[in-house]
Amino acid sequence: MSSPIPERDGARRGDRQHLLLVVTVLVVSALQVAWPARGSAAPTIAAGGPALPAISTGPDDEALLVEALEQVRRGDLDRALRDIETLVARNPKFRLAQLVYGDLLLAKTRPIGGFGAQLADRPGALADLRDEARVRWRNRLRSLDPDWLPAPLLRMSASQRRALVIDVSESRLYVFLNTASGPRLERSVYVSTGKNGAHKVREGDQRTPLGVYFLTGRIAPASLPDFYGAGAFPVNYPNEWDVRQGRTGYGIWLHGVPADTYSRPPRASDGCMALPNEDMSALWTSLDADNTPVIIAERITWLPRAEVEARALALEAAIDGWRRSWESRADGEYARFYASDFTGAGLGRQQWLEHKRRVNAGKRFIRVALDDLSAFEYPGEDGLVVVTFEQSYRSDNFSERARKRMYWRAGPRGEATILHEDAATLRPEHLRGIPYSARSEMSALSR
Repeated sequence: MSSPIPERDGARRGDRQHLLLVVTVLVVSALQVAWPARGSAAPTIAAGGPALPAISTGPDDEALLVEALEQVRRGDLDRALRDIETLVARNPKFRLAQLVYGDLLLAKTRPIGGFGAQLADRPGALADLRDEARVRWRNRLRSLDPDWLPAPLLRMSASQRRALVIDVSESRLYVFLNTASGPRLERSVYVSTGKNGAHKVREGDQRTPLGVYFLTGRIAPASLPDFYGAGAFPVNYPNEWDVRQGRTGYGIWLHGVPADTYSRPPRASDGCMALPNEDMSALWTSLDADNTPVIIAERITWLPRAEVEARALALEAAIDGWRRSWESRADGEYARFYASDFTGAGLGRQQWLEHKRRVNAGKRFIRVALDDLSAFEYPGEDGLVVVTFEQSYRSDNFSERARKRMYWRAGPRGEATILHEDAATLRPEHLRGIPYSARSEMSALSR
């Protein structure tokens, strides 16, 4: 493909200035972004918030798209055209890039009235592309501050190599790598979510659930229709908290897109999270299919890393207090940790505590060790934290090792109580819709 396309013979300087004005106005109006003054820093989140990250690996199509729009802003239309031509040649299925490219070419020949003049007769498709442009642009105007973290990311366990954090309002998926110094942002990619937004409540509402989830397996493309693209990772919706709240539905997956598609609009799924196939392929071998947390928020709250660590330490102190009270067989102290509306293993608070008293009365000693502990705040639920760990229990007449999941509620004065406690297992709903050929690759009922 040739580049750049030359100006028409006899074009005057005034024509070029008019072209620049038209293209700049259409881009800015479409994206609803206030351009920073020349020489000023790019906009960031105001009022003490962090500058959000934008990191990816390999060819970065989104960066090239936004760079082309930046060239328009700076008046370098020839370079903008070169960048866009490079992008559409590399990824001709990138509809948003094709739209911007068409606008730039069309504006070379005649004045155009707005962003996406080619789709004026298809307002729905145009609105989808405008929305995609808006969220991609906003992400690229932000830069990473490594001293800030998503508030829910309290503690990754030693066995968790990565954690996924999804901001539904920004159509963004952040991949955090577990390092010796804590979570570090490794990758940031565009993601499409539910047609009707977030906060899934019932089956068929076409919403993406909010909460703390975990990957439960891996479904290879060969086991799926083309609709799912480069494969799928199911998540454990409904989780224990969803069941407690009466939420219904199943089949929430992180998956790719059809082969003839580069990306879907920001809100296009029936509740799943859909990634471009290139990004899905990049994650395919780097994610643990049975232990990766997936935290989904309507809008991520970002906090200084030191504050997140302080919250984690306060919670861990409460958890250790619960463990020690169990070991000491101090029934009153142990009961203090359980909320009045506690549920666990099908029991209410009183039944649970009576069962523990009977069991403890027949023991000469109890030893409890907690390993591989993770803790994540539950988006949209004030003070709720999901804690998962390997529990080693040993007494004079019984020993057991099991994976346990607890839901704690942190109070305003640092106190914490347990709302739910049970083994961390898959539920029958988590297998619905999974091809039988892929079930053997899913984790055992222990995650």
